[in-house]
Amino acid sequence: MFSCVFRCYNNLVLIYCTDYVMLCFLYVTSCCELPGGTVGQIDGNYYHQGPVRKKELLDSCAVLGIPSSHVTVIDHRDLPDHPSVKWDVQLLSSLILKHVETNQIALIVTFDAGGVSGHMNHVSLYAAIRHLRSKRKLPEGCRVLTLETVSLFRKYISLLDLPISCLQNQDVLFVLTEEEAEVAQRAMRCHRSQFMWFRRLYVIFSRYMVVNSLRFL
Repeated sequence: MFSCVFRCYNNLVLIYCTDYVMLCFLYVTSCCELPGGTVGQIDGNYYHQGPVRKKELLDSCAVLGIPSSHVTVIDHRDLPDHPSVKWDVQLLSSLILKHVETNQIALIVTFDAGGVSGHMNHVSLYAAIRHLRSKRKLPEGCRVLTLETVSLFRKYISLLDLPISCLQNQDVLFVLTEEEAEVAQRAMRCHRSQFMWFRRLYVIFSRYMVVNSLRFL
């Protein structure tokens, strides 16, 4: 398993592999337009493709305007890359906190309790952040945004979900322009080893490729 950290604007995005493109593209690109700071992500070694996925990740970051010098990869054997495996909350919390303190992170962006897809490693990220928050271990002024998990129906109606999202309670709502959506698709295609038929359909139909709604924790 390896963890990736992107520096952008004192932000830390903790997402999993290609999902940071599929689920948080708008947030990543918007904050990376600003100087300085940090965005981060958790990645993995599913199917023993760690080195391949790392290269694909760097290629994808380049498309998003994130230089390789702003990407840190951390390999950890106790955080196996598998959607049905729960990651150790204490270990994950310590790794996250170390990065937050080292880079003076002002904002953390991660999954909510539903993990968007329900994958246990996604949920573990939320649990780790919530643990840090509940124990008051996060630095003063460090805030947390969580990406909203929506129903299966809403998940696959693309831009048609926008009116629904506008009527829901959320703290932040991002909507991609046509140009940004094209960049997101190019970044997604960089993950060649994972760009299977179902992800091609995801890129076309998922609301997360065009609409991101987030709430403060």
